[in-house]
Amino acid sequence: MASREYCDYILDVLDHVGGVSARSMFGGFGLYRDGAMFGLIADDVLYFKVDAANQPDFEDAGSSPFTYRGKSKPVQMSFRRVPEEVLEDVDDARLWSLKACDAALKAKKAKSKKPVKKRKPKAGKKT
Repeated sequence: MASREYCDYILDVLDHVGGVSARSMFGGFGLYRDGAMFGLIADDVLYFKVDAANQPDFEDAGSSPFTYRGKSKPVQMSFRRVPEEVLEDVDDARLWSLKACDAALKAKKAKSKKPVKKRKPKAGKKT
């Protein structure tokens, strides 16, 4: 569970980025900018969206991926823990968050281009 106080702290740190909002979700918060979720807060830990462009930054910092318990096994998402030292430096926080926003927007755009598959009716059911 994430506290509202920690979420407000993160929003304050990211205030200079502009257009960042938070939405409550699954006991934590999603961070959004330009209609794309670029960050999440879980258990008072901040995670940013990663892709091929910014993942090396997180790996170099020894950052762990966000993982949650699925029905049968752990599920790893394309978000990584933001190092504390990044949050302590305004310029670093801005740079890392903008890279995460870019990753989120690219993922959102790629997802919207995928064709929607039609479901086949189950055998024995009328459509």
